Amino acid sequence: MKKAAGLSGRQADGARPRRGEPALSQPGSADLSTRDRVTQLLLERGATTAVQLGSALGLSPAAIRRHLDAMLADGDVVAREQVVRGSRGRGRPAKVFVLTEAARLRCGTHHYDNIATAALRWIARSGGVDAVEAFAADQVSTLEERCRAAMEDAGDDPLARAEALAGALTAEGYAANASTIASGGQLCQHHCPVAHVAAEFPQLCEAETEVISRLVGTHVQRLATIAHGDGVCTTHIPAQPHKSPAGSPSGNTVTTVRTDR
Repeated sequence: MKKAAGLSGRQADGARPRRGEPALSQPGSADLSTRDRVTQLLLERGATTAVQLGSALGLSPAAIRRHLDAMLADGDVVAREQVVRGSRGRGRPAKVFVLTEAARLRCGTHHYDNIATAALRWIARSGGVDAVEAFAADQVSTLEERCRAAMEDAGDDPLARAEALAGALTAEGYAANASTIASGGQLCQHHCPVAHVAAEFPQLCEAETEVISRLVGTHVQRLATIAHGDGVCTTHIPAQPHKSPAGSPSGNTVTTVRTDR
């Protein structure tokens, strides 16, 4: 599996100073420029507002917007309106910022995407869809073995196993995290080493989803994928129904919610 590589900024402070203004100073980390730290946060969190970014980095609204303006100009991020569920206050929704595909490519190593895509096209022509599915299953089998070994002490609870799986996937370069939501839990992968290939061959995503289901120990539902243009690969893990003393379900319903947009 490909690992996430180090990020490289365009200048020491990570943003272009405006004409007649001094360069922004670099707060915090001595290893990453501010711009690299913004990129890393967007990679880890997906769509994020300027206020959230500034708060996480300890920057003023003016400073973080200066960095974002430079990244917008260079095509590293795009701005979208934040989707708000339910009732909201007056005024337009806040803007969220998302890494572009070009910026994502610089966050990892994708040197063999074209070769991999060509190989899968050849497999599809020679053996059809079944051959592509078999190839995809074979490719994720070793990942499944490594993750299963890393989850030996996770227990049987699906949400606890999802947390352990997130740690194992992060070690593989997926920048993953797990969280609890109203309808159960979700596993988010903020980086996909094969996004370009999976955009044409969704069998790779499907095989990975089956692996997640087996490792977590319950049915899961893939809600979003980076390969199809979403900011994060999001997998929903339904809440387990509570049992009554007689062993019958309590009647609780499970609903699926989309949290990546």
